[in-house]
Amino acid sequence: MTATPGTDRPIPPVDRAALPQLQRRTSAVLIASQMLGGVGVPVSIALAPVLATQVSGTEALSGFASTASVIGAALVSLPLAALMTARGRRPGLVVAYAIGAAGAAMVVLAAVVKSFPLLMLGMACFGAASSANLQARFAAADLAAPDRRARAISVVVWASTIGAVLGPNLSAPASRSFAGTSIPETAGPFVWAGAVFVLTGALIAVLLRPDPLLTARALAAPEERTGAGRSLRAGFAAVKASPRARLALVTVAVSHTTMVSIMVMTPVDLGHHGAGLELVGLVISGHIAGMFAFSPVMGWLADRLGRLSVIGLAAGLLSVATLLAGTAGPHHGQSALGLFLLGLGWSAGMVSGSALLTDSVPQPARAAVQGLSDLTMNTAAGVGGAAAGLVMSQAGYGWLNAIGAALLLPMAALALFTARRHPVPAKAAVQGAQ
Repeated sequence: MTATPGTDRPIPPVDRAALPQLQRRTSAVLIASQMLGGVGVPVSIALAPVLATQVSGTEALSGFASTASVIGAALVSLPLAALMTARGRRPGLVVAYAIGAAGAAMVVLAAVVKSFPLLMLGMACFGAASSANLQARFAAADLAAPDRRARAISVVVWASTIGAVLGPNLSAPASRSFAGTSIPETAGPFVWAGAVFVLTGALIAVLLRPDPLLTARALAAPEERTGAGRSLRAGFAAVKASPRARLALVTVAVSHTTMVSIMVMTPVDLGHHGAGLELVGLVISGHIAGMFAFSPVMGWLADRLGRLSVIGLAAGLLSVATLLAGTAGPHHGQSALGLFLLGLGWSAGMVSGSALLTDSVPQPARAAVQGLSDLTMNTAAGVGGAAAGLVMSQAGYGWLNAIGAALLLPMAALALFTARRHPVPAKAAVQGAQ
């Protein structure tokens, strides 16, 4: 038994020949946690605006609940990365789900006592569970071979499909389960979400052993086993020193911001053109299918064709999506196709960008850089989502899509520049695994 430098956690000796089996076991635990924890967020977030309206007494504040959750996910990203850098993936994920469970409890209490500030605090803490779901994709890459890293990430992203599909459909029965109690029905889903987060945290605490990040460090080259480079400051320095890491950050942030900004306003635009709730639900379901169901395909492409090729594919898919959605008008089939491609483009950008980010920085700095990525992504999407409503009200849905397309231009230009000026060195990926 040896202790990884920078921690007190002993890591049992790992035979490199046993790595594939250990990676499969780690992926299975992370997939199970995504399926379970992924249900908790959407089952509650669907009713968050309604709950905010009831607690505050005005619809004007209804959007603040979801915004607080996004802000909370962004704020916890760096502390979570610091904890993972120091102690490993398992403690970081467990703490994040515990904060999410505490946030769910605060939301329920806020609903009972009618406290809007407490509701906002609870929703901010609730966002930590979203951050844990995002960080799980990086944990899947810790022990993956470089030529299978994107696929490892994509399978965990795919597991989110279960929660994304089941969550909203469970909101109604979760609400009815508290009918006749002192807990408002709209707060009922948060009770169940808190329980789900506790269960997910327990699953990770018990089964995510050995810790994938600490094991990867134990297997790293001798010069990477010291504590040097394991800090948030080192993470910032690693991104600054790597053009490919900067491209990865831009890809993840732009893909996510474009998707969120357009997606949140699509139901409003569909309503303006006579679509009923059933049709809106079908369009959003198709969008979610595009986001998650095809992520293994994107992972396979990123490993076979290269990260930059799939980043280019992401830019192309997102551009076509904005064109179709922005010009659909009353043609609901065109809107549905645009939203499906919007989700598919997001999947390509998220998987390829996450894999490229992991490839492009030294092993000691990866956890810090990955936390910085989620901070950047959530902050950008929060700003984009908030600005989308203003653009929609002042200029319309078509202009919102045009702005989304414009955001893709610097991403595509940076990808072309990086491919020309900073090509992948021969066998660099293989060396990165040593």
